[in-house]
Amino acid sequence: MPELPEVETIRQTLKQLVSKKTIASVDIFWPKIIQEPDDTAVFQQLIKGQTIHDIRRKGKFLLFDLDGYVLVSHLRMEGKYGVFPGDEETALHTHVVFHLTDGSDLRYQDVRKFGTMHLQKKGDELNKKPLVLLANDPLEPQFSFSLFKEKIQRSERNIKNILLDQSVIAGLGNIYVDETLFLAGIHPLIKGSQLSEQQIVHILEASVLTLKDAIKQGGTTIRSYVNSQGQIGMFQQQLNVYGQTDKPCSHCEDTIMKIKISGRGTHYCPSCQPLA
Repeated sequence: MPELPEVETIRQTLKQLVSKKTIASVDIFWPKIIQEPDDTAVFQQLIKGQTIHDIRRKGKFLLFDLDGYVLVSHLRMEGKYGVFPGDEETALHTHVVFHLTDGSDLRYQDVRKFGTMHLQKKGDELNKKPLVLLANDPLEPQFSFSLFKEKIQRSERNIKNILLDQSVIAGLGNIYVDETLFLAGIHPLIKGSQLSEQQIVHILEASVLTLKDAIKQGGTTIRSYVNSQGQIGMFQQQLNVYGQTDKPCSHCEDTIMKIKISGRGTHYCPSCQPLA
């Protein structure tokens, strides 16, 4: 699943390709992707003639700022956007095509068809689902450490699951939670209620460092992720624990372990991240 660095990289590259372009019409080949409005014909009517003025990001969501609306898009597991000449053959797994007035197409592809789109009136997007319950991400200026600390310390869940909870901290998924906890020296099974304020400070600092480094590298390509210009990310070359099972730790040379936490593969170094 694209996480914050991948979505941010997509945002940056996509903005270069479609900013100030106007939507002439939309073809929808998999209606379930359109979550709001629930009538795809209404979606097509409302978005016709709208100009893409900006593309923002909120956690793992892309926000297309139009004239009077905001298109809130989540890529889920395999979603991706690309810009193509309008006369180029449509590739397999293309489910939504925005025809632009300059003759190009903004195409949404999704092998697993899990992605979602919500078209909402401008100004309403942060007060409605899916964004209303979303926490700030650690790169946002308005991120509140005190609220973050409170949510962690009052929880009896393990810290891995807490950090995956988008209502606690937005943008982190399996890859960057594992990398964050490694840099912070925190075992993934430690309960939130057991963590000190200083340990939570280390977690926040590690998340910021990890996310910024990953953005600089264009994200992490493990399977199919590419940005809007078809380029892969390079942060996978700097991963300390994720996907490094049975390899020596880059810090202490102990063996990287992999366990399952709530069904998710979780990677850590037993020496750098002791449970006790």
